[in-house]
Amino acid sequence: MEQIAILIVLILSIVIHEMAHGHVANWLGDPTARLQGRLSPNPLVHIDPLGSVLIPALLFFSQTGIIFGWAKPVPYNPYNLRNQKWGEAIVAIAGPAVNILLAVIFALIIRSSDILNLSQSFTEIATYIVFINILLAMFNMLPIPPLDGSKILLAVLPFRAQMQYRKFMVIMERFGLIGMFLFIYVFITFFSGPFFGFVENLVGLLIGN
Repeated sequence: MEQIAILIVLILSIVIHEMAHGHVANWLGDPTARLQGRLSPNPLVHIDPLGSVLIPALLFFSQTGIIFGWAKPVPYNPYNLRNQKWGEAIVAIAGPAVNILLAVIFALIIRSSDILNLSQSFTEIATYIVFINILLAMFNMLPIPPLDGSKILLAVLPFRAQMQYRKFMVIMERFGLIGMFLFIYVFITFFSGPFFGFVENLVGLLIGN
């Protein structure tokens, strides 16, 4: 039951992350996601069978100690955004921002568990919500295409550095899923320890442990 609860929390957190991208893009003038029905809270319109179900399940049940995933990317046309300089970065940061907001809300609930007289099982689920949403936010902020951090970094780089980074983004896009799996392998092999330690420290600060 606990394992199923964690997977459900992960899937719903990913869906909310993608909805945030779509809502902010629509607010900034691009209706693409809205017209394609991607602002819906229905998880079925956002779930990617590979990234939302298979990969998280394999990572979780193989007890790698690492769990993450992704949904179908929300479509948007950057040329429709009213703010051409910062529009893509604002859309990109909306996903991690809503994950952090969820984590903060549930961390406050955990800190108030005695006052609210919450059950132990609810507090455990709330802790999973905090951890998974901080994990998603921090992972997506990594400046590796196609993660959100790459679009945020692109917006703040000087012009010449932008041109070089765009070339790197094109190379990553050409590799597609192969590039993503290679990145995941390298990340798990060399960087997962420090990264998850950082995430656990943030979670501890939020919930007061």
